[in-house]
Amino acid sequence: MGKIIEPHPVKLFIGMLSQDISLIEQLTDSLQNIFGPIDLASPVWPWEHTTYYEKEMGERLTRKFIFFEKLINPVDISDIKLKTIELEKQYLNENGGRKINLDPGYLDAAKIVLVSTKDFSHRIYLGNGIYGEVTLYYSGKNYQILPYTFPDFRTEEYFEVFKKARELYKTSHRT
Repeated sequence: MGKIIEPHPVKLFIGMLSQDISLIEQLTDSLQNIFGPIDLASPVWPWEHTTYYEKEMGERLTRKFIFFEKLINPVDISDIKLKTIELEKQYLNENGGRKINLDPGYLDAAKIVLVSTKDFSHRIYLGNGIYGEVTLYYSGKNYQILPYTFPDFRTEEYFEVFKKARELYKTSHRT
């Protein structure tokens, strides 16, 4: 018979996407007030991987990831996604679209999990209208992609920053 055990804590991160770098910095401060200190931040990268967000958010988008020092229980990720949706709604453009996209996720030593309000064949329902997916998994000293991994998550720049975050995670959580 299987034994029920509590999940191990995981490292929260939030990917931010916006045309406005000053808004990214402003939201970095707001997110720290909500989720605590940041122990790693990526550079701000140009985001040229798809045109998916152009109609809503415009062109010349930039991406930044922030990683939080405090580990979370993975069951909390759907509530965190709901909080980020509410925060996004505070920053709408003249057409009612978002000025910033906040994408929370978490990592542990084995995987990176992203969450979404959109269901798809590879996503599982987590509750509160939120779905989760394993976007990358760690094997052979690097992250590995899956058939549905987003194009930006296939880049060496992302692999490098997520490997740094993974090391911070391993230091703070001894399994």
